[in-house]
Amino acid sequence: MKKLEEYVVSIPDFPEPGIIFRDVTSVLQDADGLQLAIDTMEEKIRELDYDVVAGPESRGFIFGTPIAYNHKKPFVLIRKAGKLPRETVSVSYELEYGSATIEMHKDSIRPGQRVLIVDDLIATGGTTEAMVKLIESLGGVVVGIVVLMELAGLKGRERLAGYRLESAICYEGK
Repeated sequence: MKKLEEYVVSIPDFPEPGIIFRDVTSVLQDADGLQLAIDTMEEKIRELDYDVVAGPESRGFIFGTPIAYNHKKPFVLIRKAGKLPRETVSVSYELEYGSATIEMHKDSIRPGQRVLIVDDLIATGGTTEAMVKLIESLGGVVVGIVVLMELAGLKGRERLAGYRLESAICYEGK
């Protein structure tokens, strides 16, 4: 059986020279790769006690939903602003070239609920930090974060000091 890293296609000099783009779609397009990705992420949080799984669009949905399903937990959507139909709470945050706003339904997390955040990637940690703030604004307690890939050279882990962060694959560079 292949190692999880072998399912990830690395594309040099994309989107700019010196950057190695790690393509998650190559994992998703292979049934064995997808199964190994979910299994590996679940193994990283095997003993974690949580009530709810939350994930951002779109790849957080892809990896978070099967984890929620396998453990009989609800899944909470975190979306870009303006996409959810009911009353929402939102957090705005800075990106490298601009800003973004994410939202979730106001009734999606109850005070004291233990939340696991699932996503495909952590780079600088800005989006993940915004998700934590959003969940905590509703009284939720983030007990863990699990991602498929971590780009350690961008220091997102440092930004999330104090939170449990697990990655199935860790790349040392950017």
